[in-house]
Order: sequence, then structure tokens, then C-alpha cells
Amino acid sequence: MVKRTRLNESDCPVARSVDAIGDWWSLLIVRDLLEGNRRFGEIQRSLGVAKNILTARLRGLVDGGVLEVVPASDGSAYHEYALTPKGRDLFNVIVALRQWGEAHFFDPGEPHSEMLDRRHGRPLRALEVHSFDGRRLGPDDTVVNKVDHPGDVPPK
Repeated sequence: MVKRTRLNESDCPVARSVDAIGDWWSLLIVRDLLEGNRRFGEIQRSLGVAKNILTARLRGLVDGGVLEVVPASDGSAYHEYALTPKGRDLFNVIVALRQWGEAHFFDPGEPHSEMLDRRHGRPLRALEVHSFDGRRLGPDDTVVNKVDHPGDVPPK
């Protein structure tokens, strides 16, 4: 079996985030919790994933502080999964992936699920990235400031 490369000590926030999430099943689990599926059986039915894979992903998300195990909301002896504040902060990531998918993987007019504003029942506006002064930013408007590591030789 190939050993998974760990990125949890990388100086790149994207790498650390991908390391924490682990794989695509985990993002779909977070999506399901955002949609209100909280019990193992509900999540398993929604995803159609094998129970052993779901168990491992749920355990990893709990261990990583993305989910927590809570008593069942109906007072039964079962337990449910709930997003922690760290997990709820993935909302923007899920919305961004959803909007990217809508823009690039569906033909015009092709039906698909959509996320609506609960209060008004209307689709969400596209997410945008803005500078500190409110300007809309795109990839050409940003730069990544890399961390210098001790022993790095500066470029000539």
C-alpha cells in the first residue's frame, strides 16, 4: 500500500487544507451535513458510499475537528454528526465548488440541484474575492508571498 504524503506542516494554506479534508468523500460529507443529513444512515444513503469508507472518513473529520459526535436531536439512543465552527467555515468552499460546477459541468438549461437563499427562495449571487478596499480581484490581481525558510539561498 502506498503511504499517503502528509501536508499538515506545509507553509501553503491550500496544502494544509487539502491534507485536513483528505479526499472528495469528505467534502461530500460536509455538503450533506450542510444540507441537514446528520445520521450515519442518512449520509450513507445520500452518498451511496460503502459503510467502511464512510466510517473512516467520519472518524477522520471528527479527529480533525471538522465534525463532532452529538446526541441525537430526537432524544433517541443514537448519535448524530454536527459541523464544528471549523466545519461550518467550509460553507464558502462548498458554495464555490457548487458555483464552479454549475458554470463548467452542466449544459445550458440542464437541470441540477441549486442552493437557494432560505429567506427569499432565490439563487445565490456568485462568490467574489475583494481587496481590503473593496475592489473585485481575479487571479492576475493577486500574488502569493512565499515564506523564506532558514538556509534558503536568495535568488541572484
